[in-house]
Amino acid sequence: MDGTTELLSISAFARRVGLAPSALRFYDDCHVLPPAHVDGVTGYRYYSPGQEPRARLVRSSGEEARAVLERHRSRVRNQTRAADATIAAVLRSLSEAGSPAWVRVGGVELASAARQVALAVGHDEQHPELGCVLVEIDDAEIRLVATDRYRFSMRILQPAAMDGPSCRFLMDAAALIEIGAWAARSAEVTIEIGPDGARARNASASRILPVVDGQFPAYRDMLCALARPQCRVIVDRSALLAAVYSCGDTPGIALRLVEDEVVVSLPDHSRATALSAVRQEDLPLTIGFDPAVLAPALEAGVGPDVLLEISTVTQPVVVRSADQGSFTTLVMPISLGTRI
Repeated sequence: MDGTTELLSISAFARRVGLAPSALRFYDDCHVLPPAHVDGVTGYRYYSPGQEPRARLVRSSGEEARAVLERHRSRVRNQTRAADATIAAVLRSLSEAGSPAWVRVGGVELASAARQVALAVGHDEQHPELGCVLVEIDDAEIRLVATDRYRFSMRILQPAAMDGPSCRFLMDAAALIEIGAWAARSAEVTIEIGPDGARARNASASRILPVVDGQFPAYRDMLCALARPQCRVIVDRSALLAAVYSCGDTPGIALRLVEDEVVVSLPDHSRATALSAVRQEDLPLTIGFDPAVLAPALEAGVGPDVLLEISTVTQPVVVRSADQGSFTTLVMPISLGTRI
């Protein structure tokens, strides 16, 4: 098995350390507990017996587990800032080159990413660029980014192949979704970017990508400026979405984090639904959301669990899909005034 004979499958390792396979996939997506080996053909994850102590540690709720996560978060934050600075310099140096570039990606993956991030686009005549999706190709990744200033979505795709300088362009969200639907009929599509514009090709046809002029918000600065999360909670995604909808047509809902529960209710505590949750901090917290903004972020997720990272009740909340770490959404909370 290419060196995996002494390794454990994700199911066997999960039973040994007392974690669900979905939790192991989640910790892999968060880069807290990556597998020892991933099969390049099947994508199956394999773990070594030597990873058991760390798996048992992240499962616990003690101070040592929190210390491990805090050290990891600090390390990732520093790496991200350094990488952002490097990439920004490269983008500036290459933006004047005008050299052609191309990238090959799965058609279904492109269609899925377009639908996910499009939920965060805006509809502001004063700022038409907010109705677009930013497509960035660099650092061996394709990033699709959208924001309406109240929420933010980013999906990262890993291309099958790519060549040429880094590049970025804007596309109208509706046009990108239409291109995605066309691309989904092919196993792979190639996106080509050159001085004459952008184009998508499959094995038998090609489509012009209608690039839009505009200045997209500096989302990297916003991500770097995010405050350190004070609370992280994992909850069943479908159950949370159902609880949000159960509050009915309302401009605001409250999420109360108490012990091992998330209580979703109207601001006056009526229509309350208590959901089981996993928390790494015991800090009681109440935060408000516009359900019309929070619900689409939950709907766009994949998998059974969702992670909420909360810094303060006035700062953007990071919503991550447990089974798809490549998709991240930021949702702005709202003030619930004196009604809490």
